[in-house]
Amino acid sequence: MLKDFLILMKPELVVTAILFLLLFIKIGKGIKNETMLPLIQVLLLANFLLGFFFNQQGVLFEGAYSTTPLIVFQKNILSLGVYLISLLCTDWLKKSQNLPEFFMLMLSALLGMFFMISSGNLLIFFLSLELATIPVAAMANFDLDKKIASEAAMKMILSSAFSSGILLFGISLLYGATGTISFSELPQLLDGSPLQVLAFVFLFTAFAFKLSIVPFHLWTADVYEGSPIAVSSFLSVISKGSVAFIFISTLYKVFQPMHDVWYNMLVILAIATMVIGNLFAIRQQNIKRFLAFSSIAQVGFILVGISSNDHTGLTSVVYFVLIYVFSNLAAFGVASVISGQTGKENIDDYKGLYKTNPFLSWVLALALFSLAGIPPTAGFFGKLFLVTAGASNGSYGFITVVALNLIVSLYYYLRIIRAVFMDKNEQPIDKIKINPAAKLGLLICGAGIILVGVLSWIYDYINSLT
Repeated sequence: MLKDFLILMKPELVVTAILFLLLFIKIGKGIKNETMLPLIQVLLLANFLLGFFFNQQGVLFEGAYSTTPLIVFQKNILSLGVYLISLLCTDWLKKSQNLPEFFMLMLSALLGMFFMISSGNLLIFFLSLELATIPVAAMANFDLDKKIASEAAMKMILSSAFSSGILLFGISLLYGATGTISFSELPQLLDGSPLQVLAFVFLFTAFAFKLSIVPFHLWTADVYEGSPIAVSSFLSVISKGSVAFIFISTLYKVFQPMHDVWYNMLVILAIATMVIGNLFAIRQQNIKRFLAFSSIAQVGFILVGISSNDHTGLTSVVYFVLIYVFSNLAAFGVASVISGQTGKENIDDYKGLYKTNPFLSWVLALALFSLAGIPPTAGFFGKLFLVTAGASNGSYGFITVVALNLIVSLYYYLRIIRAVFMDKNEQPIDKIKINPAAKLGLLICGAGIILVGVLSWIYDYINSLT
C-alpha cells in the first residue's frame, strides 16, 4: 500500500520535497542568488526528468485521487514549463531579494495544479484549484516597489474570489441535484434537469474565468501587464494549460450526458474569444498586454478542439498545449531578457532589433510564426489538428469563422516581425549580453517549436495515451 502511494503520488511528493528543501535553505544560512538559482534550476530539471520514470496507473483515497499515463504526461508538460521559466527569467530572478519565496509560491501553485488534474471529486478539485490560484496572486505582487504590481495582484485576488464563489455555488447546486460530488458517479445521475443545467453553467463560468474566456477575460491584460514577466508567463502557459487539461477531462467524462448544452456554449464562446482576443491584440503597444490578448485568442482555438467531443479532440488539445508551452515561453523569454536589461516593454522599442540582436530576433520570429500557425513550425500542426477535430461535427460555418480568425491573427503577429526586421529605429536596443541559462531556455524553446511539429511520433504518442 505504501509503495503504491509513493509511486502514484510521485509528482506531488517530489514537488513537496523541493518545497521543504527551499524552506530549510531559507530559514538556514543565507545563500546568494548567484548560487541558489542554478541549484533550483537543477532541482526543477530533476523534477521534470523524474516524471518519465516509475509511473503507475491507479487511484487513491477511494477515488478522490487518480492517475493515468495521460495525466502523468500532462504533469510533465507543466513541469517542463516551470523549468523553462526558471531559465528564461534568470536576469530578473537573480535581482530578486526573495528568490526562495518566489519559487516556493510557484511550486505551491504547481502542486495545486497536479492535484487538480488528478482530482476525482469536486471537493478535491476546488481545494486544489485554490491552492493553484492563491500563490500566483502573491507572485503577481512580487515587485513590491511598483504600484502597478499591487494593482495587478488586487485585481487577480478579487476576480479569483468571485470565480471561486461562483464555482462553490455551482458545486452546491450540483450536489443538491444529484446527491454526490464524485466524478465517477455524476454521469449516471445527470439527466439535464433545469437545476443541473444551472449548476453546470456556474461550473462552466468558473472555468471560463480561469481560462480567460470572453466575456470573463477582463482581468487578464491588466494582471499580465502589472506582474513580473516570470509571473505573466506562468499565468499564460502553466496556469491555462492545467485548467485546459482538467476542463476537457471534466466535460468529456463527467458532463458527457449534457453534451448538447455545453457544445452550444463552446461554439458561441470560442467565436467570441477568438474575435475579441484578435481585435484587442491588434491595438496593443505593451508586449505583455499583447501576449495577454494573444493568449486569449489561443484559448478560443483550444475551445474549437474541445468542441469535437471525441478522442481526436483530447489528443489535439494536449498536443497544442505542449506546443503552446514552447511558443509562448519563447516570446515571453525574449521579452524577459530585453526587459531585464533595458526595462523596455513597448512594441515600438523592438523596431530594428534584428540589427543589434539577431539571435533574440530569430527566436521571437520563430515563436510568433508558431503562435500564428505558419508552417513548418509546430504551431501550424497544432492548429491544424484543433481545427480538424472541431470540424468533425460537421459545423462548417463554425470552422469558417475559425479560419477567418486565423487570417486576422496573422496580421498582428507579422506586425511585430516587421517591426523587428524591417522598421527603422533612431534609438535601437543596444547589443544585449544574454545570460547562458536564458540562452539555453531560448534554444530549448526554439528546438521544441520545430521538433514537436516535425516529429510525428510525438502526436502519435499522445494519441496512444488518450
